[in-house]
Amino acid sequence: MVQFQWHDGTVKNIHVDPPFLYEYQKQLSRAVRMYERRIEWLSLASRRIWGTVCEKRVVVLLDISAANSTYIIHIQHSLRLLLEEQLSNKDAFNVIAFGSSVESWRPELVPVSQDNLQSAWRWALTLRCGGSRNVLGALRKAVEVDFKDKDKHQAQGLYLFTGGIPDQDMALLSAYVAEACGGCDLQLNVCLFYVGEPRMDSTPPACYASRADTATAYRQATWAAGGRFHWFGDTGIFESDDISAIASEMEKALNYSEKCALLVSSLKNQARKELQSAAPAKEKPKALRQRRQPERLRPAKPAARAVPGTV
Repeated sequence: MVQFQWHDGTVKNIHVDPPFLYEYQKQLSRAVRMYERRIEWLSLASRRIWGTVCEKRVVVLLDISAANSTYIIHIQHSLRLLLEEQLSNKDAFNVIAFGSSVESWRPELVPVSQDNLQSAWRWALTLRCGGSRNVLGALRKAVEVDFKDKDKHQAQGLYLFTGGIPDQDMALLSAYVAEACGGCDLQLNVCLFYVGEPRMDSTPPACYASRADTATAYRQATWAAGGRFHWFGDTGIFESDDISAIASEMEKALNYSEKCALLVSSLKNQARKELQSAAPAKEKPKALRQRRQPERLRPAKPAARAVPGTV
């Protein structure tokens, strides 16, 4: 039995089985290595751009505002990777592009097939950037048309691919998506790509926000709708809820491993003390006293010789 501080601050007596703890630490190490491989997998190909598309019914919202005019090839390439790698095993999908106006590839969700995926890609090649960012209009079209029967289905997701702050106030947008996604299995997932500051010779955006403020606004809107936030740029991934969830599990595993090490160390210290107390106490060697040298015998004084004639 070893005394150990519990998570609530109390001290409890627990039974420690060293072989079991050693095996537990090995399993924790294997789990951490698996998490590391998962994070590396999430950082490759379309997952670096979109995160992981988990839902079965998916609507993709593409930001083709004028501010993204120099990045239209990048937007089209990102959609192509998504169609090839992550949408082929879904049940239904649709693609909506928005600037100031909103246009969709199909009037509503259609089943996933090779022909439909190819048709969506050919349609994306015809897109041209222009206008501002009417994010709320695109969301309303997706929610009220594509997901009009959202209460009858499960695993439904909106994937907003955008590069800046929307035209509308973020508080209004957050309130709308929170109400639209509430009470059903529908989530809004935001994929924010950073394209730098708008060029002065181009059409300025209707609304402007700094890089950090834009990310904060979309993060709050995403979490209000129960979705996941993904933020990336040319240099890599800046923030990802998918990766953050795995990193949190890795921290827990490392914390548990440290606690196991503390338990084993406490057990060893206790066993060492018990062995020391059980050993027979050895007699302490007595200090040698300095022996006093015997005093030398003084020679006896010679007796006084008698004087003749005296009595």
